Amino acid sequence: MTTRIKRGLIVFALLSLPALPAPPALSALRAALSADPIVKGPEHGALVIVGGGKVGNDILGRMFELGGGKDAPLVVIPTASGAEDYPADWSGLKMFKDFGATHITLLHTKDRAVADSEAFVKPIATAKIVWFVGGRQWRLVDSYLHTRTQREIERVLDRGGVVAGSSAGASIISSYMVRGAVENNFIMMAPGYEEGFGLMKGVAIDQHMLTRNRQDDLEEVVEKHPEVLGIGLDESTAIVVQGQQFEVIGASKIAIHDGRIVKGAQERNGGKKKYFFMGPGEKYDLNKLERIGKPKPTEP
Repeated sequence: MTTRIKRGLIVFALLSLPALPAPPALSALRAALSADPIVKGPEHGALVIVGGGKVGNDILGRMFELGGGKDAPLVVIPTASGAEDYPADWSGLKMFKDFGATHITLLHTKDRAVADSEAFVKPIATAKIVWFVGGRQWRLVDSYLHTRTQREIERVLDRGGVVAGSSAGASIISSYMVRGAVENNFIMMAPGYEEGFGLMKGVAIDQHMLTRNRQDDLEEVVEKHPEVLGIGLDESTAIVVQGQQFEVIGASKIAIHDGRIVKGAQERNGGKKKYFFMGPGEKYDLNKLERIGKPKPTEP
């Protein structure tokens, strides 16, 4: 038997062997990267997620309605805005006071040990509404991620309450956090600052969308992470998430960025983009990953 024939038989035998299973970690990674988004809203309570800018009375009205009215205990967490301390008459509380809120507690620390203490979280334990102020979301990560504070905020939802936030306070609510880099807010995916609080799972939430011309920015995120649904929110606009659906409220639009190739989205955008817009009053199904009903005729 010639050497060439022997080599051919060896190659044939190797090719005939059954494929060896990939290591478990590698298999899990491949599954995650190839998976469709699995989005989970809160089982109880509601999220009111605002894209920054002026928060109108329509948004505040819905939040307080869901939280039990203007007398509902409200905890405001201003840490993202970056000050060392916040006085009791801090100007950021004005919009709540002007709306008629009567029971406001300001809660802030930069010390994770404090954030992990029973004394610090006591106001959250009786809160019906928690609001995250805008600024830089990495500050919220540094102070509160995986602390008793985060766990107590989760219990607000478990009790049927409301967790809300605007701008940075919107992005921290998601499981995948964008624009978390300490150096600037232009980097969409910042190693070490990609994990949010996960109050809404399987999503990445961006803000100031149309106002700052950010409508394309989530595309790179969902391309790299197809297991994540991207939601871009314009200013003065919010989504109200209850269970497995949300409704758009406010003054402008949101955009849905889906890493899967969605035919309808492609057709509406000339075959070039995967995202599509939704406006106030429209609803979205988080199980089916699709709009509920037909789009409004004014959609771009």
